[in-house]
Amino acid sequence: MAERTVVVASKVGLHARPAMLFTQAVADSGAQVTISRPGDSGVDASSILYVMGLGVGNGEEVVLSSDDEAVLDRLVALLSTDLDA
Repeated sequence: MAERTVVVASKVGLHARPAMLFTQAVADSGAQVTISRPGDSGVDASSILYVMGLGVGNGEEVVLSSDDEAVLDRLVALLSTDLDA
């Protein structure tokens, strides 16, 4: 399983709109993706409740894991931008 570490760029972190956009992108990809804080176990990245439950703020790192590296690359690019803008 491939992993990518990314710093969340959205000003409010992974809450509300950024979490919705991220989880929709995961669901639309059709890939199994998990998201976690470094060193923690992952949760289903397509679940807005799980993603928001992580409480990830602006500038914090998250780890994305999946068998689909192309999907991981797209999700890293998404989280690296300010989704609040």
